[in-house]
Amino acid sequence: MIHQLQDRFPIAWLVKRLNVARSGYYAWLQRQTNPGPRATEDDEIAGAIEVVFHAHRRRYGSPRIHQELREAGRHIGRKRVERLMRREGLMARTRRRFRPCSAKAGNDAVAENVLDRQFQPSEPNRCWAGDITYIRTTEGWRYLAVWIDLFSRRVVGWKLGSTLQASLVTEALERALGQRRVKPEQLLIHTDRGSQYTAADYQKMLRANKITCSMSGKGNCWDNAVSESFFSTFKLELQLDENSDRLLTPWELQRESAFWIEGYYNRERRHSSIEYLSPIVYEARARRARIMSTMVA
Repeated sequence: MIHQLQDRFPIAWLVKRLNVARSGYYAWLQRQTNPGPRATEDDEIAGAIEVVFHAHRRRYGSPRIHQELREAGRHIGRKRVERLMRREGLMARTRRRFRPCSAKAGNDAVAENVLDRQFQPSEPNRCWAGDITYIRTTEGWRYLAVWIDLFSRRVVGWKLGSTLQASLVTEALERALGQRRVKPEQLLIHTDRGSQYTAADYQKMLRANKITCSMSGKGNCWDNAVSESFFSTFKLELQLDENSDRLLTPWELQRESAFWIEGYYNRERRHSSIEYLSPIVYEARARRARIMSTMVA
C-alpha cells in the first residue's frame, strides 16, 4: 500500500499512519527489486509445484507433491511445499466428511468379520476388499463394483453395471481372479453385508474357489474403510461426488472410470498408506525385495 501511495503522500507520513517501520519498508522494497537466492529458489520451486499440481488435475495436496519433487531430485521439506502452495493459492480438491452408513437387515449368509480391520497384509493376494457405489448419469444410475488388494491398494477387478444384481460383483471377481496369480484357498475376501454378497450365486462362487468370506459388523462401515475411502477418492477426483453438477453419459463414465482406475490410480497415484508409491510400483518393489531375500538365503 505504501508503494502504491508514495506518489501522493510522503513515505514518512505513510509509515507512521500504518504503524510500519520506515526501515522495514525499504527492506521490503529492496527484496522486490533485488530478490535474494532463497526467494529466487522459492519461485523456481513454486513453478515445479504448479506443474505437478496441474499434471495431476488438482488431485494432489502437499504430501504427494512433496514426494513427486523428492523423486525428481529436489530435496526440500514438506513445510516449504505447503508454504509455497499457500502462496500460489494451490489447493487440492477435498472430500466430504465420511458418514457411517446405516445398518442392514440380517441374513443367514452373513459371515463373521474375519478380517477384523487388519488392512495391512504382508503379501499380495491374501486379503481383498470389495464394495459397490452408485453414480448418477444422463441415463439414470450406474453401479460400480470393485475388488481391492489390501496389500498394495490396487484395484484388481471392477465392473460398471445398470443394476444391483449379484452378477455385478461376481463378474468383477471373475475378472480379478483371472488377472491375478492367486491361490484361492489362501485368499480372504471382505465386504459389507449387502444383498449382493449374501446372494446364493456369490456365496456359491466363493465355496467353489475355496475363498474365505469375511463381512463387516452390522451397520459398521469402518470395517470396510479401505473400500469406502477408495470410492470417496474416485468420486472426488472425477468430480462425481454429491457436491458436483457434472453428469456423464454411461459411455463417458465407462471410459473415464477405465482411464482413472487402470491408467492413473493403479499406475501413478501415490497412496499415503504404501509409502507414497503407486499400487503397481509398490507391488513391483515388494516383488524385487522377495527375490533378493530368496537369493541371499
